[in-house]
Amino acid sequence: MNYLHKMKGSGQSPPKVGLLEVFWSWVGSFLGIATVSLIHYKLLDQTSLMMIIGSFGASAVLIYGAIRSPLAQPRNLLGGHILSAIVGVTAFQWLGGQPWLAAAVAVSTSIALMHLTKTLHPPGGATALIAVIGGESVHHLGYLYVVMPAALGAIVMLIVALIVNNIPKSRKYPEFWW
Repeated sequence: MNYLHKMKGSGQSPPKVGLLEVFWSWVGSFLGIATVSLIHYKLLDQTSLMMIIGSFGASAVLIYGAIRSPLAQPRNLLGGHILSAIVGVTAFQWLGGQPWLAAAVAVSTSIALMHLTKTLHPPGGATALIAVIGGESVHHLGYLYVVMPAALGAIVMLIVALIVNNIPKSRKYPEFWW
């Protein structure tokens, strides 16, 4: 009975966010995703390279909308995406013949590695998964996937976060680097 009782929760919902905070979260996420997308579609779309992946949407929520969260800090953003990309590519290369197994190994191993390196960034799990299920365009990149889109896209989003999140006096980013 105690096991099921734990699922009840505390009964408290998170505090309401003010409109100014909503505004700056919107501006940051718009500019971050727009910058990465613009680089992708204007510079790289005709090549076999890519700059944007789905996990960046989740990163945007953290680095523009939850800027004080430990999961949103630069160490976590960069380390989470880079380490998870390495794990995802490796899992696909070793286990790609069994995609269900490669996917499970990629995500679970990236979570363990992010924990061990203090770089836990939930979108990193998606970055690892994309390396496995992303199709030929992703698989063709091999370990270049770690550099582009994972590292360079995260760096572009970080630069935008550093600029936008420090414009209003009420916001400060990052809380820590290392």
